[in-house]
Order: sequence, then C-alpha cells, then structure tokens
Amino acid sequence: MSTLSLVLLLSGITSIALLACYLDAKFQWRLNDWMNGKCSNPFIASNATIQAQKIKEKDAQIEKLMERIETLEAIVTEPAYELNKKINALK
Repeated sequence: MSTLSLVLLLSGITSIALLACYLDAKFQWRLNDWMNGKCSNPFIASNATIQAQKIKEKDAQIEKLMERIETLEAIVTEPAYELNKKINALK
C-alpha cells in the first residue's frame, strides 16, 4: 500500500468520524453509538432528547415563576403597602 493511499484512507476515516460527531451534536442522531454497536437504530429519539425537552419545560416554568416573584416584590416594596400594614397594626 502506497503512502498516498494510506493517507487518503486515514483522512477518509477521520472525516467520516468527524461528520458523525457533528451530526450527533446537531441533530442527536446517535451515529457514533450505532457505529460502536450500542444501538440498533440511530434515528430513534434517545433519552437525551427527552431530557432536553424536560429541561426546556423546566426553564419555561422557572421563567414564569421569576416573573411572578418580581411582581410580588414590586407590590410588597410599594410605600402604600407599608402604610396599609402600619395602619392595620394600629387596630
């Protein structure tokens, strides 16, 4: 085997591996798992995809809760609220 064919073979294998890594990161296709014999179909949604969806849902819920907390803080720090609290304490 000549040096040129050996270099072309190694660069081809490296290119395929890098392309598989890119597609795994971009689309979660699990091509590396498939090439290593860890899954039978690389295009079935994995647990990572399900976990990513759950994380997005939790982030949305946290964002809504943060907005509610900011509203409550605005209400509690109003001077009218403190005055009303002092008036009620006098009763």
